Amino acid sequence: ALYILDDTQAPAADDQEGELWIGGEGVAQGYFQRRDLSADRFHPDPFAGHGRMYRTGDLVRKRPDGKLDYLGRADFQVKIRGHRIELGEIETTLESTHGIRQAVVIAREDLPGDVRLVAYVTSAGPVDAVTIKTSLAEHLPEVMIPAHIVKLDSFPLTPNGKVDRKALPAPFAVAPAPGAPMVSDAPATAATDRPAVALEGNLEDAIAAVWARVLGVPQVSRSDNFFTLGGHSLLAVQAHREMKVALNSDRLAITDIFRFPVVSALAAHLGKSITTVPARVTNPSHVSAPAAAPSAPPAATGDAPADERMDAMARRRAMREAREKALG
Repeated sequence: ALYILDDTQAPAADDQEGELWIGGEGVAQGYFQRRDLSADRFHPDPFAGHGRMYRTGDLVRKRPDGKLDYLGRADFQVKIRGHRIELGEIETTLESTHGIRQAVVIAREDLPGDVRLVAYVTSAGPVDAVTIKTSLAEHLPEVMIPAHIVKLDSFPLTPNGKVDRKALPAPFAVAPAPGAPMVSDAPATAATDRPAVALEGNLEDAIAAVWARVLGVPQVSRSDNFFTLGGHSLLAVQAHREMKVALNSDRLAITDIFRFPVVSALAAHLGKSITTVPARVTNPSHVSAPAAAPSAPPAATGDAPADERMDAMARRRAMREAREKALG
């Protein structure tokens, strides 16, 4: 017997995606000496009332005529910020990009609570992450664009010759603990978005230091884009909070990160209203809380009502994503 079941293991309606389970007299009791794997794959068959059914991991859809359409593997589906992502679709799109030989995409949680898509590719030549992400954006929604693209000489393999996804290296070194220096070397070669451009001034230093820690990257240059480095709405909220402390100012609106996502552009914008910047900040968490406002009013930042509306919209969007993530 073939069963097409949804996430609650209830029968899926025709034309609805579900996971294929197999029941009947020929289904085994489980894997030999693999109780953990058997418990995941072999369940009592509630439809037959006896025996067991086997979870294949295949995603299918039943047509009205009874035939099944194969849609992919459930193993390669993940949830990112409340969205169900099919990793195979991203891999296929990557491999259609000029110069990419093979691609593997996984969801990583190198920093607690921060799940990101990371693409691993093999290529005969250099890999330009910005060009690849731009190409992907023409075919895939934003949530399916990998935060990082890592070039490898070859993929690690399991004994049976399949890609060992668990052995794929982290895209960057783990962000340092408070007070520790940034680690510049990484276990894998991350594709460079663009040649690094040296930071200019204390304001850019402070912004880059916060971004590096929040995004978990080893370094940030003045030409780097917050979202290209792996940022999203939830991380923007965190970066906004830490930058206000690091810059000792309340003049930064969360929407400034969306309007000016490049370090140099954000620094130029903030420089209009922030006249005093703390000396080189390498660890914003150790900076004191924002000081009282100066006696002379700072320069205006623009349309205050519009900024407030945009700020509220960004916060609501971030809260919605957080709620969706919590609900799974």
